[in-house]
Amino acid sequence: MSVSQSPTTPAADALLADIGGTNARFALARQDKRTPLLLESVLEFAVADFPSLSDAARHYLDSTGANPRRGVFAVAGRVDGDEARITNHPWVISAARTRDALGLESVELVNDFAAQAMGASLLQVEDVVALGAAGWSGHDEADRTFAVIGAGTGLGVGGLLRRDGRYYPLQTEGGHVSFAPSTPEEIEILQHLSGEFGRVSNERLVSGMGLVNLHRALSAIAGEDPGPLKPADITARAREGDPRSLRTIDIFCAVFGAAAGDLVLTLGAWDGVFLTGGLVPKLLPSIAHSGFRQRFEHKGRFSAVMARIPTLAVIHPQPGLLGAAALAQHTRS
Repeated sequence: MSVSQSPTTPAADALLADIGGTNARFALARQDKRTPLLLESVLEFAVADFPSLSDAARHYLDSTGANPRRGVFAVAGRVDGDEARITNHPWVISAARTRDALGLESVELVNDFAAQAMGASLLQVEDVVALGAAGWSGHDEADRTFAVIGAGTGLGVGGLLRRDGRYYPLQTEGGHVSFAPSTPEEIEILQHLSGEFGRVSNERLVSGMGLVNLHRALSAIAGEDPGPLKPADITARAREGDPRSLRTIDIFCAVFGAAAGDLVLTLGAWDGVFLTGGLVPKLLPSIAHSGFRQRFEHKGRFSAVMARIPTLAVIHPQPGLLGAAALAQHTRS
């Protein structure tokens, strides 16, 4: 894919990256408050094909001829000062070493869901699909608190605050909070997964591998062995009408809804929750017709409050890179 304008111009002065456990996406950003991300510059690579982030980024720069001055890299893991470790991949990233290897003036590392949260600040009404009766009319000038939660290779969790006209992303590792079953079936699933993993987090159920874990647990409860599976196998079987795969996705959606509702309560995100991550667009019809919203709202004495809170499935093609572009802009303002 080619870049439509010269990356040496002031309109494209930042290199962006969205690094997950499976794929690394790169793009360029320009200084534009409404559309800082150059969508035509996006390229995606498998992280397994490169020994380091700097090698993947150098391949992108060589492929596009881009010559940006700085970098903003969103990574699927905890950022600790100058260093980040990818949770579901062995890359360990140093901002200083990456900066020097690429010849950039600066490199900023951010948690991928801080980027997802910041990207939500640039989303328009057409970039989301509202699930349930509560709608959303877009961003306004009021102080707001949003939650952000997304299922992909892992389960990412963050938040977005708007205060005094400025947006602030919250970085968390909330996907690793403990799973709380709400039905007898989920209690059985927890017992099975506890035997395998010990402690069971929401990510063990609400993620790509979470689909596999759920299917394996349901099979074990039925006294059967499905053999080795990948997430795509389960979604494909569900499309063909396989009952256990369909039940796997139903439980996935229900637990996803419960976790999203818990996050709203934890953050006080009364203005809404953005649902993002690679699995959300792929499973959107299933999520929309599942128990997701029921479990989101089912919060005892707060159920009436939860019924008024929007749950917004993000359908923008590159929400992580959009957030990295917003952060690149944010750090210059």
